[in-house]
Amino acid sequence: MKYRHGMLMAFGGSSVARPAQLKAPSKIPLIDLMIGRRTFVGGLAFGVVAAPSMVAAQQGARVWRIGFLSSSSRQSLIESGNHDAFIQGMRDLGYVEGKNLVIEGRFADGQYERLPALAADLVRLKVDLIVAAPSPAIRAAQQATATIPIVFPSTGDPVGAGFAASLARPGGNLTGLSNLNLDVSAKLLELLKTMVPTMSRVAILANPGSSTESAMLQNMAQAAQKLGLRLLVVEAQTEQEIDGGFATMARQRVDAMVIAADGFLNMQRRQIADLAIKYHLPSVTQSRTYPRAGGLMSYGQADNIYRRAASYVDKILRGANPGELPIEQPTRFELIINMKTAKTLRITIPQSMLLRVDEVIE
Repeated sequence: MKYRHGMLMAFGGSSVARPAQLKAPSKIPLIDLMIGRRTFVGGLAFGVVAAPSMVAAQQGARVWRIGFLSSSSRQSLIESGNHDAFIQGMRDLGYVEGKNLVIEGRFADGQYERLPALAADLVRLKVDLIVAAPSPAIRAAQQATATIPIVFPSTGDPVGAGFAASLARPGGNLTGLSNLNLDVSAKLLELLKTMVPTMSRVAILANPGSSTESAMLQNMAQAAQKLGLRLLVVEAQTEQEIDGGFATMARQRVDAMVIAADGFLNMQRRQIADLAIKYHLPSVTQSRTYPRAGGLMSYGQADNIYRRAASYVDKILRGANPGELPIEQPTRFELIINMKTAKTLRITIPQSMLLRVDEVIE
């Protein structure tokens, strides 16, 4: 793992010495930035759904072709339940695979640099609409076409990222749902502080390929300053860099860890959960799949965004202009705690958290 920066600063306190040859980051002040080079190559997958039935074709029924573009892997989407949620959402609205619906899936398997080619492939297929998530996939789809409608099930800051002119009236050919992950990211630090009152150093595991990383780190830096915490940001884009990142956290003796919202990191949730236990690090992220994979806890929106995205697809296929469909924001959030992991880490869950938890995994 190679280091871009090696600074660890104390918010509101004295700084920890840093190697003389390394410069402080200019992008995010007072935060360590560590990053390695990406080394692995994955494949694309999402089985192209079987061709429409002969019956539908003979009857002249309209068969809709939907492109599905993801930064993550096919398996990760299935395990998270998002695949089934989207398919069921479409079915509830009258779209059935093999009858009047064909889904062309393209997955980058965490290799974000492959997204432009995958998006271009969907455009060449002349799909009726593209469902894209998270932000790197949305960006690739946006750059690939200005005419095919694009629906995003999840993104942190659609206006700031340039996906929409405003939440109320996006404009252009994109619309969908915002997950408010920039706002929620600061909340994760508060939850960790409640869970581990004595912590003073917190690691942030982030992917530099994420388009929301910079804004997220700034939000967390402000929250850390208020809580009197020092942040160590470890950037990883491969499994090997995640391993190296945990070794770095151990050397820096951090007390806990926040996993940034990111498709690749969520895809590696089991690896991260196992390493967090191995290094005895309490951890939290936004994805509900993390505690179910053995991680300590998660806090994020409660509604399944992929099922909700199906309603946007339906409206557009029925003639709605995506630029005039307001972007939806979550209204319900859930806290999930894995009690088995808490016991393994010898953490006593405060009563205040037990009173607000929405799901307990034994």
